Amino acid sequence: MDDPATIGRRVHRLRAERGLTQRELAEPSYTPAYISTLEAGRVRPSETAVRHLAERLGVSYEEVATGRPAHLATELRLRLVEAQRTLATSAAEDAVADFAELLAEADRLGLDQESASAALGLGECALETGDLRTARQHFEAVERLLADAPLSQRARAVRGRAVVHLLAGELRYACYLLESTIDELNASGLPDPGALLLLYTASIAPYMDMGAHARAAQAGELALALAPRVDDPELVAGMHRSVARSLIAAGRTDEADASLARAAEIYQQLQIRTEMAHCHWMRGYVRAQDGDLSGAETELLAARDMLASKRAALYTAQVEVELADVLRRQGKARQAEDLLHRLLGELQPDRGAVHAAGAHRLLGLIHEEDGETDTAEEHYVKALALLERAGAAGDLADVCRLLGDLLRRTGRTEAALDAYRTGLGHRSAPGSTTLGPAPVSPRPILGGTGR
Repeated sequence: MDDPATIGRRVHRLRAERGLTQRELAEPSYTPAYISTLEAGRVRPSETAVRHLAERLGVSYEEVATGRPAHLATELRLRLVEAQRTLATSAAEDAVADFAELLAEADRLGLDQESASAALGLGECALETGDLRTARQHFEAVERLLADAPLSQRARAVRGRAVVHLLAGELRYACYLLESTIDELNASGLPDPGALLLLYTASIAPYMDMGAHARAAQAGELALALAPRVDDPELVAGMHRSVARSLIAAGRTDEADASLARAAEIYQQLQIRTEMAHCHWMRGYVRAQDGDLSGAETELLAARDMLASKRAALYTAQVEVELADVLRRQGKARQAEDLLHRLLGELQPDRGAVHAAGAHRLLGLIHEEDGETDTAEEHYVKALALLERAGAAGDLADVCRLLGDLLRRTGRTEAALDAYRTGLGHRSAPGSTTLGPAPVSPRPILGGTGR
């Protein structure tokens, strides 16, 4: 509500426009003297008084209290939905201008919830295009706007910020953000199942990259248990996609493939091309693990083409690293090598560090197979540096093994032992992530299935 002087001037103007006297405006609940005092700005009207004035003046409560016609906020929300649909079904760049315009308008109208929604949309756009710095700024802005709102309303922004840190190679901090928010939500007594599902699902990727497969599996089980309580199909589809990662690690590829097929079906219904692409991506990974390289290539090419059509550069590059591995295993080493060298210009230590390391690992394998041991060693060492910074324990242990084997074959036994020890050191505690125990399980939620 505006200050008393502003409200008083507004009431006086609206009353004069309608040709009402102070007595006519006051009756039957208030006196002319009260209206006179209010119009002079010497009293702050109660909510009841504002509603009385709005009814007598024939306007909305919002127009008396803030000067905003109610239809402006409604129209802005409708336009927000359209912008969100554009983000879901088209290239992220197509939605940026809409969200930016809506953010400016919501800020001007003082609509914090709508400003937060627009900023969240801008953050998601930046995340999809790989502009991690801008994405983080927008997600942080959302958290500031909703600082006084329930934590569940900030869950998407927290999840977005965690994904930024994940893509930047800061795996432990991504886990910390998600774990601490999950624990705070569970401690609140009435946690929102939709928010918890979103956060448990988001935690699977950093756990997997760190080699914390037990925690990834636990997060997947908790997400599956929450799914029946959630009425948002997009969240359920995202959960199925992420849970598949922990099923893959456990060797349960048939179940993983079923989860991914279910997610793909839901995303197809929702026409969310980026998430559909992630489903093809993970299905390609499953097929590659099963030795179906032709099927893997088909799935990964579908994922790449869908992401490229949305100009999601960072995600496209990450898929192409997986594709390069499949090409190498099919005997197409030169094609894979050309692809990887191009990708390394797009993947940097602060932008896709784990996949940049994956590219160097594959180049090391290709050069080692060609007998170029010095070049192979250079690539393995570069991969190690990136993975150590990111804390990706499982991948780091694998590269240490490859480097150790290469060094041993070239007669450098002590250096090989050092590489093996480094890998074993990172493998020694695969479940450790941030500050201690895994997040607690959610309390049972009685009654209702929605959010």
